[in-house]
Amino acid sequence: MTYEGGVHEVGDGVWAYLQPDGSWGWSNAGLVAPADAGGPSLLVDTLFDVPLTQRMLDALRGATPAADGIGTVVNTHANGDHCWGNELFAGADIVASAACAEEMAELAPDRLVAMKDAAAGGQLGALGEYVARIFGPFDFASVHLTLPTRTFTGTLELHVGGNGGGRVVRLHEVGPAHTRGDVLAEVPDAGVVFTGDILFVGGHPIVWAGPVANWVAACDRLLAMDVGAIVPGHGPVTDKDGVRAVRDYFVELEREARARYESGMSAMDAARDLHASDRRGWGDSERLAINVAAVYRELGADVASDTMTLFSNMAELAGR
Repeated sequence: MTYEGGVHEVGDGVWAYLQPDGSWGWSNAGLVAPADAGGPSLLVDTLFDVPLTQRMLDALRGATPAADGIGTVVNTHANGDHCWGNELFAGADIVASAACAEEMAELAPDRLVAMKDAAAGGQLGALGEYVARIFGPFDFASVHLTLPTRTFTGTLELHVGGNGGGRVVRLHEVGPAHTRGDVLAEVPDAGVVFTGDILFVGGHPIVWAGPVANWVAACDRLLAMDVGAIVPGHGPVTDKDGVRAVRDYFVELEREARARYESGMSAMDAARDLHASDRRGWGDSERLAINVAAVYRELGADVASDTMTLFSNMAELAGR
């Protein structure tokens, strides 16, 4: 998907940092300045490795002096492309849901280092080619996992620029959906929300956790917010039409996967069938292998969930 990357002001004192093309690892982040100049700012998410996060920080500093003093970092979920640059903000208050922090501790960067090394060594065959394509640009060896310093459940109001005052950023826990601890970061006075990977624009989402019903409910929560600018985890800035498109995707996914489950089709055969008939034009359609499997598990099917099987199934669909 083609759109302009870099820093974009999406509300009064609120900036999005976008990384085209929004595919694997090319995630978005954002900066929220305090209402009064001079106080510490808030960053929503870091990026997949340290060099990328430093590049983002340099770009934000070039766009606004608010980026010079980041006092709080919010991680919207545990996937590395939204938190593996945390070490550059080790002096900040790093905030995430409790479920996110727990999952983050389980997702060590060295797992992807090992996968990339195996791919480079020719040990993974066709899967290795897929792994090299989607993860090749990233420097996971640069990452030293830096976990949240504060966690919450439910909702949390953060005050940007000072405790008890300043600008409010409201965090809403909506996981498990994409991951176990997904969070939306709303800036009410600017009419902006950062969705993390509850929204992918122009690309298929991916259900690592589920259930799908929670993802639909998260979309409904976004639709009920008084916001105009919606910054997805991947892809260009959108509006509520973008939310509706993702909601519709999951309603259709559940309906079509359920029909194939009830007909006796295996999860992977159902994914192949849906992949062959997909006409959305969204990127990363191989993620249907993960998404259909998630629905099948919800319906009671015994479907493999180990990393190598999941990525092998996606590699097969990508090759088609």
